[in-house]
Amino acid sequence: VEDQRARWERKRSRTAKELLQTEHKYLEQLDLVLTYFVTILKAKGTLKPDVLETIFGPLESLYSASHVLSLHLEKGNLGPGLEIFCQSLDLYGHYAENWEQANKILKEQVRKNKSFRQFKKLQETRPQFQGRELEDLLSLPLQRLHQYKHFFRDLLENTSPDTAEYQKLAKTVQSVSEVSHWVQDIFDKRENSLQLLRVQKLLKGQKTQVLTPGRWYIREGWLLVVPSKGEELKRRMFFLFSDILIAAKPCHPLHPLNSKKLSCQAVYPLHQCSVDKVFGHTWSQGGLLSLSFPKKTLLLMSSNQKEINDWYRSLTAAVR
Repeated sequence: VEDQRARWERKRSRTAKELLQTEHKYLEQLDLVLTYFVTILKAKGTLKPDVLETIFGPLESLYSASHVLSLHLEKGNLGPGLEIFCQSLDLYGHYAENWEQANKILKEQVRKNKSFRQFKKLQETRPQFQGRELEDLLSLPLQRLHQYKHFFRDLLENTSPDTAEYQKLAKTVQSVSEVSHWVQDIFDKRENSLQLLRVQKLLKGQKTQVLTPGRWYIREGWLLVVPSKGEELKRRMFFLFSDILIAAKPCHPLHPLNSKKLSCQAVYPLHQCSVDKVFGHTWSQGGLLSLSFPKKTLLLMSSNQKEINDWYRSLTAAVR
């Protein structure tokens, strides 16, 4: 037991030391943004207050929270430091919520506002920035949140469960995990919206409504449709979402407007669908899937074994 405790203590002090060192580095980098951008921009009035607020979000509050945490870590007061730090964790969620808009406004200002563009370029050439751009530094809080998750988990694993500090660490790990999920959810939804928009733009015309609230993009790819009568196989592009499957074919390559687009052939709702693997169970070449709908059966084929298995898994999961 004594050996185990000694091992825990060694690992724990190593992690605590690394946490403090990286916290100092993180503060140093945030300080660059606050000193060379936020403070000077406020004084000069190069950006309107609301634009400044959108671009930098709660960065000053994040800096203050980390500064307080580092002071506690320096004194070895991990427990009290974590209690205070947990109260400001929501700032990371708000920072992530503001992230997309902040990037958009920053790009806009660089493009349209000549004095800001010159100021930004000048500040970034300072030796303290070491070749990094403002955009690189603004992404640091989101990276730091990810690091906190690992640091606090490591500290918890190497703390004796019968100590008061263990409870505080457990609570911190839980809080960081919740905020991380919140942030991940924000980025997943953003990525999903971009995918829906991309597919909507790929399809000719506006008849097929891809952008629907609550719909999730899953996958896409070319598959061969096996006709019911003895016609030849038809190559189609399929888009799988959480509630529908879209089949599309390429528009004519010489069409003046839609040469690079796809024409929607059919939209299959998944709530009344059942999926079966007709062949492709063994490691032979390719496979065949059968999709049964109330008024139609669709046979889909691929010569790639892995591809057909991936489609089978995705379709059964979506239907389920």
